[in-house]
Amino acid sequence: MASPDALDMFFESRGWVPFQFQRDCWDAIARGESGLLHSATGTGKTLAVWLGILGRFAGRPIAPGLKVLWITPLRALAHDTRAALEKGCEGLGLPWTVEIRTGDTGSSEKRRQRIAPPDVLVTTPESLAVMLSNADHKGVLSNLEAVVVDEWHELLSTKRGVLNELCMSRVRALCPSLMTWGISATLGNLDTARDVLLGVGRTGPIIRGKSDKETVIDSLLPESVDRFPWAGHLGLNLLPMVLDAIEETGTTLVFTNVRSSTELWHQAILAARPDWEGTVAIHHGSLEREIRDDVEIGLKTGQLRAVVCTSSLDLGVDFSPVDRIIQVGSPKGVARLLQRAGRSGHAPGQVSRVSCVPSHALELVDIASARFGADHEMIEGREPLERPLDVLCQHLVTLATGGGFLPDEILPEIRTAYAYRDLELSEWDWALAFITQGGTALGAYPQFKRVGVLSDGTHIIKDRMMATRHRLNIGTITSEASMSVRMQGGGNLGTVEEGFVARLRPGDTFLFSGKLLEFIRAKELVCYVKKATKNRGTVPRWAGGRMPLSNELAQAIRVLLDEAVDGVLDGPEMQIMAPLLDLQHRWSAVPRKDEFLVEQVQSSEGFHLFFYPIEGRLVHQGLAALWAYRLSKETPITFTMAANDYGLELFSDLPVELDGDRMARLLSSHQLYDDILSSLNATELGRRQFREIARIAGLVYQSYPGEKRTSKQLQTSSSLIHDVFVNFDPENLLLQQSRREVLERQLESNRLSKTLHRLRESTCKITQPPRPTPFAFPILVDRLRESVSSESASDRIERMAKSLELLADVTGTVAGKS
Repeated sequence: MASPDALDMFFESRGWVPFQFQRDCWDAIARGESGLLHSATGTGKTLAVWLGILGRFAGRPIAPGLKVLWITPLRALAHDTRAALEKGCEGLGLPWTVEIRTGDTGSSEKRRQRIAPPDVLVTTPESLAVMLSNADHKGVLSNLEAVVVDEWHELLSTKRGVLNELCMSRVRALCPSLMTWGISATLGNLDTARDVLLGVGRTGPIIRGKSDKETVIDSLLPESVDRFPWAGHLGLNLLPMVLDAIEETGTTLVFTNVRSSTELWHQAILAARPDWEGTVAIHHGSLEREIRDDVEIGLKTGQLRAVVCTSSLDLGVDFSPVDRIIQVGSPKGVARLLQRAGRSGHAPGQVSRVSCVPSHALELVDIASARFGADHEMIEGREPLERPLDVLCQHLVTLATGGGFLPDEILPEIRTAYAYRDLELSEWDWALAFITQGGTALGAYPQFKRVGVLSDGTHIIKDRMMATRHRLNIGTITSEASMSVRMQGGGNLGTVEEGFVARLRPGDTFLFSGKLLEFIRAKELVCYVKKATKNRGTVPRWAGGRMPLSNELAQAIRVLLDEAVDGVLDGPEMQIMAPLLDLQHRWSAVPRKDEFLVEQVQSSEGFHLFFYPIEGRLVHQGLAALWAYRLSKETPITFTMAANDYGLELFSDLPVELDGDRMARLLSSHQLYDDILSSLNATELGRRQFREIARIAGLVYQSYPGEKRTSKQLQTSSSLIHDVFVNFDPENLLLQQSRREVLERQLESNRLSKTLHRLRESTCKITQPPRPTPFAFPILVDRLRESVSSESASDRIERMAKSLELLADVTGTVAGKS
């Protein structure tokens, strides 16, 4: 074991001084403990864990073979992680080999690693699962001493995290004395995160990082804001300020929330500053890996002035030259903003700075609230998933492929995974029947009888083709089927979703990879393009574009609006919002944190009900459907619905009276989940969610040996199986899981339930303004955009806003508040 002096000397040789949390981590690892390290981005978390592990094993005789698994959530981080780990080995004089195994690793390299494993392997949860599917995995992992799960907060609360839990349950069974460490930043529920990481029956310390790292959150502010904003109305109006911010700093990361915005902002920056060509790049997850690698190298070497990016650069890679972060649009969450801020000044003692650029006026409140949340440590937690049976079925087939298992021996092991600690015996028996017999409805089809049972009870896969097919489809990452974008006579640029390409016609142009491209043809999941000569084009839209507003940020927004009622406008963002908030107060009300504002508006179109729970778009969409359903049960009426992060609209041709009894019925939790499902096209939503579950559970396969299936083929197969279960096996547990996931993931039903409880405890404030208020206008605009073409909608919105602005200057306070 290396002495503490050796670790200190490592720091001293680089002019560094260890933080106390790093010493605490070294001490805990020296004692053989497992645990969770939580510290801000750029404070030296990797060094804390890695040097502790090296210090524990330095100078100690250790058997040859794999000693440490370093699990990263992104394979893109693998090369940088390996470089960092190798520097630690060199610094302490340990001749350990560090290698990578991800989906990008060649098959010959993987075979060599199985025969002669390295000392340290950097991998992903999916690649670890593939390792467990090999019959020799016990020998490869037999000398394992430690597992480190990097960026644990990114895996927690996802099915990838559950897959990692199951893999770790297997690894711990093979290596009972295994140390497990998680590294995390910007996470609220640390106790739960630690418990999920370590598994049932194990505990360890949570080491919280402390440093002098300072984070500055500011904004690029317009001179004034319109009192009737709408999503995107500021658009690129603040581009000159963004250009100035880029020019005054060394290297800047410009984050957007969606890939389509990344393309638009990259194009706008270069159109305004063509002299920056070659020094401003674009980076998002749909670009070809080689393109992203070149951008990352340019960042590390300081060759790039700016990179416009999405969450693809949120994690891990150390870009020390980055001086400033620009966040375009609402941060949507406190932790997300702090995570991104930490990409600048990515070293202990340096200042991290993020400057936020609102896309519309109300996002100024979001920005001020995010800073308030950061100052008051209102950091979002990530709740773990409970017993997803699709992931369990996949894992059991993996074990059957990797040499087989005995159910009575493996069940206790499965229950050490936090997600399955309460796994019921009936669910276990169902999962075994599902992988061996295809369940009740699919028993007549041989392809669903994937796992055989030997005379001694061993569950095993012997069919080589079936085993290969399973290995090709291991993992829980599912998305819309994509098509490669390839230059005619050139290389690949990346991928766009199949549905986007299906709408293109030869000659159509679109913006992708920072280039304006002309569509030529689509063939065999390849979209062939050439450089376009036109000046305008559409932008691909990817699924999951709109991020939900976090619960903590929503709470902070309500606090700042409450303070605004008392005339307290804390920070420049709230101060510039004063005219808008004043008009909202004059025409209706600004809700206090213990109030629930409802506005009844009659226009030439019809009758509008605006509700303001201020809980985020997803919750509001669920509430809109729920309340429309409950009102229509009482009176035959049809509603058109719209929602944003602040509120929702129910629009109809008929008036609706809202008295106390009716509001009580709307806010009731009685038969809540039944009403939610009844209010939506629950069958279609469940069918869509079932596609993911079917793919993970192995009912349909995205890849076959030698071929890849199209999105249409996958949808057709999963829809057929879904309908078979509905008609012939309605109690199928995967079918029940799809309904549960629709409620929990698509509608945030748990948060919706808590919202209803909070609203029942609040004072309901109903106003009757004669026209849409500043809070109502952006919701009304969202509905209008859904029903009118974009160009005609834009003109109409401009006229409406100007008309309301004129009225705001000549009208006083509106009566009719209750």
